[in-house]
Amino acid sequence: MHYDRYDGPSKRSRIDYYGGMVKTYQLGNFGDHGSSIKLAPVTTEKEQNVLTCLQVNGTSDIAIEPQTVLPSLVGFECIGAEMINGVNAEKWQLIQQIGQKVNKYTMWMVYKNVLENSDEPIAVPVRYEMKGFNSLLGSHYDHYYLDYDSYDVDTISPSTFEFSANLTCGSFPGPGINHLYTFNPMAEFVHPVETRHVDAEFDKFMTKHGKKYQGEKELEERKEVFRQNIRFIHSVNRQNKGFTLSVNHLADKTELEMKALRGRKYSGGYNGGAPFPYKNIDRTALPSDFDWRIYGAVTPVKDQSVCGSCWSFGTIGAIEGAYFLKTKGKLVRLSQQALIDCSWGYGNNGCDGGEDFRSYQWMLKHGGVPTEEEYGPYLGQDGYCHVQNVSLIAPITGYVNVTPNEINALRLAIVKHGPISVSIDAGHRTFSFYSNGVYYENECHNAVDQLDHAVLAVGYGTLNGKDYWLIKNSWSNYWGNDGYVLMSAENNNCGVMTTPTYVTM
Repeated sequence: MHYDRYDGPSKRSRIDYYGGMVKTYQLGNFGDHGSSIKLAPVTTEKEQNVLTCLQVNGTSDIAIEPQTVLPSLVGFECIGAEMINGVNAEKWQLIQQIGQKVNKYTMWMVYKNVLENSDEPIAVPVRYEMKGFNSLLGSHYDHYYLDYDSYDVDTISPSTFEFSANLTCGSFPGPGINHLYTFNPMAEFVHPVETRHVDAEFDKFMTKHGKKYQGEKELEERKEVFRQNIRFIHSVNRQNKGFTLSVNHLADKTELEMKALRGRKYSGGYNGGAPFPYKNIDRTALPSDFDWRIYGAVTPVKDQSVCGSCWSFGTIGAIEGAYFLKTKGKLVRLSQQALIDCSWGYGNNGCDGGEDFRSYQWMLKHGGVPTEEEYGPYLGQDGYCHVQNVSLIAPITGYVNVTPNEINALRLAIVKHGPISVSIDAGHRTFSFYSNGVYYENECHNAVDQLDHAVLAVGYGTLNGKDYWLIKNSWSNYWGNDGYVLMSAENNNCGVMTTPTYVTM
């Protein structure tokens, strides 16, 4: 549920989410390059759901523009009329063939006389539905729809874009980072189509992934990013590295945009975990390969959407696995959203970064975490903390740091204690475009302060003589190999073995 006001001439827009729980402002007229403002509830250990103002300014490369909730209908065709939401509406549709799948984008609209002193009706949107690729950072097959409960074209009062003078807007505290793209998640759900002024390859890419750009200038900039990325993908694949890349929805994205999909932030210092209790591990006593999915200890791959909340997915995955072992086979989907909403007081920053141990510390104080079913669905946005109104399960007694950089230690931890929360260096184009094979990146870092993404190690094995970790990502099952990546265990590549943790119950 959202409320939107769009004022193109003044370059301002405002979108409220979930009944005003989160308010976002896109102010293109602010400063040299515009500014994004987010008013969101922040819960610490001292205060609960305090309205907080967070701000990110545009740059010369990425200016802030107002955000509409109406898609471009270029290429759509009217296919008749249909009853939708209780009204008989005109139906417009765009159909695209994407490999073996069909993409459908549908807009239902009616015509009403809403302008004073005019008999000419205007089109009023009723519903927009997207079955296929969404368009910003998490572009994968899915099903979204927007219902337009009310729509008008009245003049917008300037006060709409004002907020309390008592609020001081600042950047993120703790380990978080300013993400331009998590400030405007609505852009992900308004699918666009643009097929002009592009060469054949870029046109194919745009059609496949449903891309649209803000004018010819951005189109040319995106095309250049795409050209460099596709050259990179082909050059890597020619090197026969043991893994392959493929063109995906990220092929026109800048590094800043890709960074919005990563949210593990290192804040320094000892994390408070217990030392790994096992010494002198006999590798021959461990299985040669292992996969917790086979035993039913892993929930389906999820999608963090346009929210730097990977830290909550790695954490919850480890807790779900530990609870599965504790209850002798009961797999329950636990709530990432609860950690996003409620653990600010321990240094996490919701959609803008965090660390697993901070969530463990929050759980130790509060006695567990709610189920997704009871707390409510994942929002892809910061929300009101309401754990006091739900039951908390899966209480933990502590958390353990697996001995760093020891392959046998991590293998033993996985076998004995379930899926393990790990952090990796995911800041490389090879990772963004990973398709299959054992991923080894020569440029990857493994120092603790160089890891920027939190994931879940659910197993290990060997492929073509190369040891790997089976890693569950949170970029949907349309990324990588059904949402998973085989990450090389050689030389602690990308840092899988640097900071593994698990919980005790």
